[in-house]
Amino acid sequence: MKKIGLPIQIFLGLFFGVLVGVVFYKHPGVETYLKPMGEIFLHLIKMIVIPIIFSNIVVGVAGLGSAKRLGTLGFRTILYFEIATTVAIVIGLLFANMFHPGTGVDMSALSKGDISKYVATEQQMAKGSHMDFIINIVPTNVFGAMAKGELLPVIFFSVLLGISLATMGEKAKPVLAFFKSFSEAMVYMVRMILKVAPFGVFGLIGVTVSKFGAAALIPLAKLILATYAAYLVFIVVCFGLVAKLFKIDLIEFLKILKAELILVFSTASSESVLPQVMQKLEDYGCPKAIVAFVVPIGYSFNTDGSCIYLSLASVFIAQLYGIDMPLSAQILLIVVLMVTSKGVSGVAGGAFVVLLSSLASAGLPLEGVAFIAGIDFVLNMGRATINVLGNALATIVITKWENQFDYEKNKAYLALSDSTV
Repeated sequence: MKKIGLPIQIFLGLFFGVLVGVVFYKHPGVETYLKPMGEIFLHLIKMIVIPIIFSNIVVGVAGLGSAKRLGTLGFRTILYFEIATTVAIVIGLLFANMFHPGTGVDMSALSKGDISKYVATEQQMAKGSHMDFIINIVPTNVFGAMAKGELLPVIFFSVLLGISLATMGEKAKPVLAFFKSFSEAMVYMVRMILKVAPFGVFGLIGVTVSKFGAAALIPLAKLILATYAAYLVFIVVCFGLVAKLFKIDLIEFLKILKAELILVFSTASSESVLPQVMQKLEDYGCPKAIVAFVVPIGYSFNTDGSCIYLSLASVFIAQLYGIDMPLSAQILLIVVLMVTSKGVSGVAGGAFVVLLSSLASAGLPLEGVAFIAGIDFVLNMGRATINVLGNALATIVITKWENQFDYEKNKAYLALSDSTV
């Protein structure tokens, strides 16, 4: 009997999770027994994200060999990310203005979710300035930053350590050997964790469907459709154009990442596939040095799906309350989101926090976020998937831009992939 592959196992977990959630709608036992399954899986993933990023960046940056090469790579990476996320914000606004998902919605028919903890986080962040944000990228205690899951300080320290090892020459070899072995050990740990992924998906989706039910989707169906239409257009048009420009077979690439994309869609968490995506990009022909630099940076700065969601949801809330947003106000919103959408991946409920921040900047009612809290998991499934796909595609683009793509390795990997289908 042929072994069932991981994508099918995850899909089965998703299917049965939805089924259990529908059958046992509002039943307290579902959350009691299924929530631990989903939470344990997410904890396992979060447990290894920081160690993998840390070790891979150190090895990758050290492999670049010089600060000059790192500077060129960094400039091209940030430039690409800024263009991609700005386009994503604009597309979100276009679909909000085309579909008007908030117009005519009866707010009395909507249920409110609890957003108090996100409001508290947003207020705490609002007390600081943009300069404070930059200052906090430099950690006073890197181990403390790791413990808190603060990604940007960890990246900063990792880059400096990688540069230091690159300049040490022969003396750095034992340290580099340790980090390489440590990185490989993390890959083996990921393989073990993925064995329980279907159970994690089953628990997460089961609790969500049971808690909110299909009824919560009906009043906001227009918002869901508009958001997913924007996601789809962004994939087909924007990713399609980028892929064509850099001679990347997008369909082929989607097939290679199918297991990871199904997993991230099912869990609504980009963290759940970060290690696997990095490994597949290396196998696909991208050098470890570029993968180790671009993917973690993109995790904070290249959130295309989140940017679509944030701009669309902001205008949705304005429409919900009957507030007119002229072109000047929407341009201001673009500028605000270009800044606030960066570097919040380590913040709990990051998308909600940024949405609250953008609403505050635009003078829109913050309580509007509570109306979409019940369907956020559904919207997050799509936005997390696009975030992951966008970062994977960006890595190939930057690799080809740097003339570092290994076509022979790519050919051998594709041949092997075809033979195992």
